[in-house]
This record gives sequence, C-alpha cells and structure tokens, in this order.
Amino acid sequence: MQDISMHILDIALNSIDAGANRIVISIEEDTRGDILRLTIKDNGRGMDTETQKKLTDPFFTTKGKKTGMGIPLLAQSAREAGGNIAVKSEAGKGTILQATFCLSHIDRKPLGDLTSTIVPLIAGNPDIDLIFRYRIDNNEYTLDTAKIKRQLGEIPINYPGVLSVLRKDISKGIRDLRKGGKR
Repeated sequence: MQDISMHILDIALNSIDAGANRIVISIEEDTRGDILRLTIKDNGRGMDTETQKKLTDPFFTTKGKKTGMGIPLLAQSAREAGGNIAVKSEAGKGTILQATFCLSHIDRKPLGDLTSTIVPLIAGNPDIDLIFRYRIDNNEYTLDTAKIKRQLGEIPINYPGVLSVLRKDISKGIRDLRKGGKR
C-alpha cells in the first residue's frame, strides 16, 4: 500500500465486513512526541484470541481468500517507521486497532488523500455511523455522520450534493488543521 490512507480504507472495510455499524477513525499527530497514531475502533463481531494471534500472518484470513495482507502490511509499515500495531478485540464486542509510527521517520509512508478515503466510505456505506477525527497536537477536526444524518432528516447522506459538501468540509478541515487552526 502506497500510503496510510489506503491502510485506513482496508481496515475500515474489514470492520464493515465484521458487521460493524459504527466505526471511529482517529489520526493523531503528536509533533512534540514525534508520534503518528492511527486508531480504528468498531462495534463489529470482534475476534477470539486465536484469530488475534494470527492477524499479522499474511497467509491467514477469515475471508475465504488464500491470504490476508492488509494487517500484515500495516504492521510492516508501522515497524519500518519505528512503530508497531496493537489489536484489542473481544468476540461479540468489536475491535480496536492502533498503529503507531515515528512521525519524522524517513520510512514513514505519507498519510495520503484522507478525504478521498473517508468520502467513499460514507458514500458506499450510508447506514454506517462513521466518526473521523484528525488531531495535530491540541487542534482537532471531527466529522460525525450520525450527527449529520440527524440534521439531514430524509435526505440520504450519500446524496451527491451532500457528498460534495462533505468532501469540501473534510478537505477544508484538514487543510485548516495543518495550518494550525481549530475546527
């Protein structure tokens, strides 16, 4: 995978495959601590202990394919950038995956186009409640689709006009955050 946003998409799709109807995607840049932390939390089926032990094995998958490369590639990317991954899961209760990276590490993959990751997740999964948080030090941008859906009423969140507004808001929120603003 070329960038971290592709890992986010892969893990979020795993959450959806696991029956999650609520996914929280958090990205935190701690510039003083030189840490980039990605956390994805869902309320899907979760995993038993045996499954969790096999997660970084590229030849293990729960999807009927021959390989499950997403989490092993994320773990490799994190380790190459001076970090690691941790997974906490309980069958029937959901999963929390956290990947850490040394923010300034030369081998850390770029974040990528977060807007073009989040908007298609919303468009293709309108029944999922998605919370996207991006934090740089003490400033944060948050998008909560459950709140937006309540405001929209009968208008679907994946209506093209709504998606256009969301795309602009996410892009502006990230851009402002990177400039040091609060949203």
